[in-house]
Amino acid sequence: MDSSNPFDDSIGYVNLLNSQQDYLFPPSVVVGSSSVPLFSSLFPNDPTQPEATTPEAATVRGKRNWSPTEDVVLISGWLNTSKDALIGNEKKAEAFWKRIAAYFAASPKLVGLPSREPGNCKQRWAKINDQVSKFVGCLHAANAQKASGQNDNDVMKVANEIYLNDHGAKFTLEHCWRELRNDQKWCLASSQTNHVKSKRRKLDDGSQTSQ
Repeated sequence: MDSSNPFDDSIGYVNLLNSQQDYLFPPSVVVGSSSVPLFSSLFPNDPTQPEATTPEAATVRGKRNWSPTEDVVLISGWLNTSKDALIGNEKKAEAFWKRIAAYFAASPKLVGLPSREPGNCKQRWAKINDQVSKFVGCLHAANAQKASGQNDNDVMKVANEIYLNDHGAKFTLEHCWRELRNDQKWCLASSQTNHVKSKRRKLDDGSQTSQ
């Protein structure tokens, strides 16, 4: 007579199912919970699942923003290179921006950061030069309407408000303005550019009035 329990096989089968269920659905995971995506940790390399996106990954895949330190080094490169008569007057613009890009790449302040192409330096400088020049104009306007008892911080606040009102965006390059405001060559170049723009604006207004 077989003394084995007729239910041993069924009990073993149930235990097998329970062990598989624990594997698929760990006790710490509540099946159906909206806070835990189902099977999210079972197949971490599943190509059918969307790839996680982080700010760092987005920066690598997209356009890399300029940091304030990079802006300061670029400004230093422009000021030092443009003061060189040989580079500034006799060589072509392409060589001029290659020289600035080389200065930028050699800066000890940027160790570990990817280099910038000459074209990138040229585009960034154009943006810095344009926005800082506009802010200087706003600063002049703020000084002109400076009230008694206002200090420099008050004037800066008014200048930022004027910039926002005139150009529809906040002025975010104050660190660049602080680097350029006391440089005679940049101030001269900026005033000449603003004078030309003002002259063109007056000519355009005159032609529209005559029409």
